[in-house]
Amino acid sequence: MTLNCWIVDDEPLALALLASYVEKTPFLRLTGKYSNAHTAMKHLSRERVDLLFLDIQMPGMNGMEFARIVEQRTRIVFTTAFSEYALEGYKVSALDYLLKPFSFADFLTAAKNRRYPPFVE
Repeated sequence: MTLNCWIVDDEPLALALLASYVEKTPFLRLTGKYSNAHTAMKHLSRERVDLLFLDIQMPGMNGMEFARIVEQRTRIVFTTAFSEYALEGYKVSALDYLLKPFSFADFLTAAKNRRYPPFVE
C-alpha cells in the first residue's frame, strides 16, 4: 500500500531532507511539499493525505493549529526542534514526534508506525 504524504515545514533544508527521505521510502509518495500551513490548508480539500510530516513552530499558523484542522484519517508525524510540544502532539493523535535533527532510520520507524493503515471510511 502506497501512502500519499505531505511535508509542511518553513525551513528549506528540512523540507529538502524530508523529501529525500520520502524518495528513499518505497511505500511513500510525496504529493505535497509546503513551506507554511496556510498554503497547505488551501490544498486540503483537493487531495487525500494519508501521512503528514509537520513542523510545529512556523510563522502564521503553527503545526498544532494545522493538526487540528486536517481530517482525522490523516496521520501526523511531528518533525520539530522543540521537545516541549510532545505531550500536546499526542493530544492531536500524532503517530510520532521526531526531534530535529533525526536520522533516516528514525524517519522510517515513524513512517512504518503500526497504527497504519489509515482509518477506513
